[in-house]
Amino acid sequence: MTADRDKQQTAQSLRVVVIGAGIVGVVSALHLVRHGYQVTLIDRDDPGEGCSFGNAGLLARSSFAPLAGPDTMLSVPKWLLDPDGPLSVRWSYLPKLLPWLFRYIRSGFFDDAEATGRALHVLTDPCVDLYRKLADEAGHPELVCESDYLHVYRSEATFKKAASDMNARRKLGFRIDDINASQIQQLEPGLSSEYRYGYQIFDHAYVVDPSGLVKALADLFVREGGTLKKANVDDIRTDGPDGVGVVTGDGVFNCDKMVLAAGAFSARLAAKTGIRLPLDTERGYHITCPDPGPSLSRPVMEGDAKFLTTPMAMGLRFAGTVELGGIDAEANPRRTDVISRHAKRMIDGVNTENASTWMGFRPTLPDSLPVISPSPRHANIIFAFGHQHLGLTCAPKTALLVGDLINGRTPNIDMAPYSAERF
Repeated sequence: MTADRDKQQTAQSLRVVVIGAGIVGVVSALHLVRHGYQVTLIDRDDPGEGCSFGNAGLLARSSFAPLAGPDTMLSVPKWLLDPDGPLSVRWSYLPKLLPWLFRYIRSGFFDDAEATGRALHVLTDPCVDLYRKLADEAGHPELVCESDYLHVYRSEATFKKAASDMNARRKLGFRIDDINASQIQQLEPGLSSEYRYGYQIFDHAYVVDPSGLVKALADLFVREGGTLKKANVDDIRTDGPDGVGVVTGDGVFNCDKMVLAAGAFSARLAAKTGIRLPLDTERGYHITCPDPGPSLSRPVMEGDAKFLTTPMAMGLRFAGTVELGGIDAEANPRRTDVISRHAKRMIDGVNTENASTWMGFRPTLPDSLPVISPSPRHANIIFAFGHQHLGLTCAPKTALLVGDLINGRTPNIDMAPYSAERF
């Protein structure tokens, strides 16, 4: 009992600043305040207003295939030549992108894809159970809907190309059925009859309002004793006598330990501590149709054009495509036009009038894995970023690992795949 009490008192005396009020930062901050730490969560925006605002909402338990892979590499030229393809590049950004792109290509051809997939699966698999509990505790269980979801294809060749990925999921126990045109129409009558092939993937879930979930969890964090501060982080000091200093326009927040979970902006902040990491961004786009007319009853991945459609509280969201162009350039309206055209092909008669559009930054490291580890130079700074398009899915497990690292415990999994020192 004495040891437990001393441990709790130690936690209560430790000040932790979490930088980044997206889903990873908010859930990490909530987990830490529940373990007795004095936690301040800092972001220049309100919780859930960055990349967490616009994601597709799917809790993708079985999506553990690396982004980089030989099949992807071989598809890139075709995608870049197609103006309606799932990938585009801001050519003016290419000189800055080349070092990251070289690492990405090398990872795709030479890394152990199975090992990368196993490491991702550790982060993705528990998401549905963890989010169901978190949403209940926040008082908003309606935000998480358990569901199957579909991958649908017009092309038999693309359908068959996806079979190896689906079989890898099956080997880990996921139930996946092949479905034909009539079954697709029975499950989702709103879909175009052009879809002849598909997969039905069971035991997943989706979030009907991703930003709303982040805000609900941030409110829970504050109710349980956390401090939320809206401020821009200008610098990070590591040479102070009392730990780390987070410098903002409103002053310096001194702390014993810090969690850097600022998504695509994390590399710039890490660089202020002397650490350079090859983080870049997939610029993702969506349109959300408030009055779509024909709709869907579950998330559906359009397997040929590579985008996801999800029924949400605010309408039907079509989200996807990747633009490589950094974090400074303005949104490219041509990318949302592409999604709109695909939406009209996907769902006959869908109404895209008055659709809202959005662009956000998915933080991506070239080997498809996030960094969840102490800084190589400062053990009291914990990195938790780089989850690419799986940030929502991976956040709850990441938060548990962050808690272990802040507490000085060794997690019960192999943390080497997520180490910042792998670069």
